[in-house]
Amino acid sequence: MLSCFCHSLACMNSEYSELPQSLPSSDPYPAPALLLAAGRGERMRPLTDTTPKPLLSVLGKPLMQWPMEALARAGVQRLVVNTAWLGSQIAQCFGSIFTLNSPWNERGQLSIKERHSLRIHYSHEGQDFGAALETAGGIARALPLLFPPSVADSGAGSDVFWAAAGDVFAPDFSFPSSAVTRFIASGKLAHLWLVPNPAHNPRGDFGWEPEPGSADGMGMALSLPPDDPRPRYTFSTIGLYRSALFATPWCDIPAGNPTGIKAALAPLLRRAMAHGQVSAEIYTGRWIDVGTPERLAQLNASASIDHPPTA
Repeated sequence: MLSCFCHSLACMNSEYSELPQSLPSSDPYPAPALLLAAGRGERMRPLTDTTPKPLLSVLGKPLMQWPMEALARAGVQRLVVNTAWLGSQIAQCFGSIFTLNSPWNERGQLSIKERHSLRIHYSHEGQDFGAALETAGGIARALPLLFPPSVADSGAGSDVFWAAAGDVFAPDFSFPSSAVTRFIASGKLAHLWLVPNPAHNPRGDFGWEPEPGSADGMGMALSLPPDDPRPRYTFSTIGLYRSALFATPWCDIPAGNPTGIKAALAPLLRRAMAHGQVSAEIYTGRWIDVGTPERLAQLNASASIDHPPTA
């Protein structure tokens, strides 16, 4: 069933492959994006024994297709997907081009931004190293694909990229270009979207402190000690980053991670937070960590995208 579903998806995407590939020159630099799709999905077993978690169906589409559609609407042109467990299924499902198409567009009319294609590149950690490299290791490995020589020195902001997990459901998040512009101007190494703590993560991940006088909800992410009484929030997995965060002095992984070093992202972020290099904002849109079969069933039992559960 999955292969038929993805084959139909690929056919619809190829039907629109001749649509315009570039944005108007007045648009800001379209930061590339990385979708993290390499995890084993242990808590989702047995569903993930034969299907990678990002391809599990949510409201009629592969889970990772939801952020892919949002990235396409935002005008992102280059997408890297890292894979490990059953990663060949992901590449077979989406191929090298993903384009929004009118049958799934409720307005029935695609904007200029919505008519261009995401060009997909894959970082196959499973094929290269036999297992996933964890988040920071995977990002370091994917950086050469995010920033090939033709892009790496193309001007201000050419070291900035989006990253998000391919197994989180956040249908309202739009990957706004205004956030990229603001992040470039900030000079920070990372900007995170934090969410109120769900029931399965009551202690949260990071603290947050609003910027004095800020009217737009901007603030700083904080690495709080365990006994700090200030509230913590859960990291949504959505963030903007500079490639410099994954180089010395913040990260010891060699460029391109040629030997497949495994490394978590949280220690890098906490190190940068200690130096005031990580900004953040609180995201209150719909967000679900689809981490268990029960949560997946609850989400799919909702009647439509308009009224899914929110925790």
